[in-house]
Amino acid sequence: MHKLRVAVAQINPKIGDLSHNAQKHIDFIKRAKNENVDVLVFPELSLTGYNLKQNTWEYAIEYRDEKLLDIASESADMTSIVGFIELGFAAQIHNTAAALRDGDVVYIHRKLNLPSYGMLDEGKIYTPGRHLEKFVLNKPWHSSILICSDLWNPALVHLSVVNGATLLIVPTNSASNTVSSDFSNPQSWYLTLRFYAMMYGIPIIMSNRCGKEDDYEFWGGSKIVCPGGDEYTVAKTGEEDMVIQDFSYRDVVKARAKLPTVRDSNLDLIQREIERLTHKIGYPSIFIKD
Repeated sequence: MHKLRVAVAQINPKIGDLSHNAQKHIDFIKRAKNENVDVLVFPELSLTGYNLKQNTWEYAIEYRDEKLLDIASESADMTSIVGFIELGFAAQIHNTAAALRDGDVVYIHRKLNLPSYGMLDEGKIYTPGRHLEKFVLNKPWHSSILICSDLWNPALVHLSVVNGATLLIVPTNSASNTVSSDFSNPQSWYLTLRFYAMMYGIPIIMSNRCGKEDDYEFWGGSKIVCPGGDEYTVAKTGEEDMVIQDFSYRDVVKARAKLPTVRDSNLDLIQREIERLTHKIGYPSIFIKD
C-alpha cells in the first residue's frame, strides 16, 4: 500500500565551492535513480558547506538559481532535498532547503530555529523563516522539512504532524561538541529521532553531513527511522555514504492507530492556551493552596 523508497546522501561538501558540490549532488542523484529511489535527502547547506562566517552573504543565491534548476533537471521524477544559502525578499539571507523535482523547485523551507549557543552563531548570520508548511511527495505521502535545530523545538514537530505530514525530512549539520564537551550530539540525535517517530507514528529521514571545517567535526551517522521508532537504518560514521529504506503508508496508519497522538492533539485547547498566555485574555488566575 503506497510504498515509498527513501535515501540519504551523506556527503562532505567543499566549503564555498558551489560548482564542485553541485556535481557531487548530481553524482549521488544518479546513484539513487539507479536504485529506484523516490526521495533523496542531502544534508543542511549541502551546496555550500557550513562555516562561511561573515562571508556567508557572498554565496547566497535565489531559489530558482540555475545551479538548483540543473540539479532539479537531473533529479527528474525523483524528489531531491538540497540545502543552500538563499537570497530572499528584502535582501535577507536564509538557511534554506529546497525540494527539487521534474526540473523545478516544488517547495522551500527556511530554517526557523537558528541556534546561537555553544559553538553555534547562526542567529547573527541568517534571517529566520516565518512559515511552516508541508508539500506533496507521492500521494498520499505529505512531508514537512525541518532543518537541524528546527527539530529541537517540539512545537515545530507537533505543528508539522497535525498539519498533515506523514514523513519528516531533517537535513542536518551536526558536529561533535558544538553544544558542550559533555553533551553527546550523536546520542541525543538518536534519542530525539526515535522519540518523535514513536510519539507521532511518523518516519523520519535525518541526513547529516560528514567531514571537517575548522573546529567543526561533522560525525555523519545519518539515520532513517521507521514509524514507531524501533527500526532504523544508519549511515557510516565520518565518511560519505548513501543508505536506502523502504516505507509503507500502512505502517504509518498502523503506528498512529496504536498510539493516537495525532488524533488526540486537541488543537482547540492548545490555541486557546497560547492566546491566553500571549494576550492574557479574560481567564482567572489559578492559585495553588497548601
